[in-house]
Amino acid sequence: MDANLRFWRAEGQSFFQRFLLWADALDPLLLLKSSDEIRRARLLIQNSGKTLSEPIQNDQTKQAFLLSLSSVHPDTDKIIPVLFRPPAFLPICLPLVIVSSLQLQAKQTFFSQFVFHTYTTGFSLLNGNGTTKAEEYSVQQKQVFCGLGAISYAACIGALPLVFMNQYMLKSSLVHLVVRQLLPAPLLGLMSAFTVAMVRSPEFENGIEVMDRNGKVVGVSQKAGEKAVKETALSRAVLFGTTFFLPAVLMHFVERAKLAKTPRALASVRMLVITSVLAGMLPASLSMFPQCGQIKRAELELEILSSTEETELFYNRGI
Repeated sequence: MDANLRFWRAEGQSFFQRFLLWADALDPLLLLKSSDEIRRARLLIQNSGKTLSEPIQNDQTKQAFLLSLSSVHPDTDKIIPVLFRPPAFLPICLPLVIVSSLQLQAKQTFFSQFVFHTYTTGFSLLNGNGTTKAEEYSVQQKQVFCGLGAISYAACIGALPLVFMNQYMLKSSLVHLVVRQLLPAPLLGLMSAFTVAMVRSPEFENGIEVMDRNGKVVGVSQKAGEKAVKETALSRAVLFGTTFFLPAVLMHFVERAKLAKTPRALASVRMLVITSVLAGMLPASLSMFPQCGQIKRAELELEILSSTEETELFYNRGI
């Protein structure tokens, strides 16, 4: 079992523990670390002989683990491209979310959401489970095609309500409220979950590796792959659904209370609210489910049941 997964098992048992760890691991300053520094951190972890049976007290070791969590894929042991590491998610997604939340025309909405879903889908692809058992080329090819299809479909769905409203000249206040205020949050949340499920579909079709508590791989499970993808898709839906819904509600009260008297002040408040909500929801959504996922032996396939007596097995959920 990779050091990252061992760390999550030991230090991330509760939601609160995972939240605090993600708050540290999402520090954008970690993006400034070089590949050599990341490799040295991994070497320090491997040479420390730490069993992780008790909380880490050494600050240097803890910082090495945080750098490893934020930069290295636990399945492939490869350094993740800098733009798709977890600390880069907030700085890159924030302007995309702000642009997508503006009251734009249909074409502009389609383009902004196409760019948004392109990045989040690439992030899901590079941070998913890396132990899918099938011919590597065919899996990657399918993920690319599924990802492109999902991105295009999600962007079309995001712009469709505006197209419908403009096509039929629906200008009533109720239609405006539904299309521009109520629909964007659930649509973006659902489409974000949809793109995760599509790009990571090989995981529940071909299965992912499951391990015992000692880190030994005992088999490949489609059930574990399905559970990993479902949990990640749900967390992504909660992240962006809340990030669109909550600022819209808060801004409604700000406008009614006339706390921002000019359009420029109102825009500044909107950006501040979206930034605050996204910054808080990102570690919260990542903490909803353990990174080192657990699945009961009874829920797995028959061939795995016969190969181990462990009552609980583990897998990498991905991000």
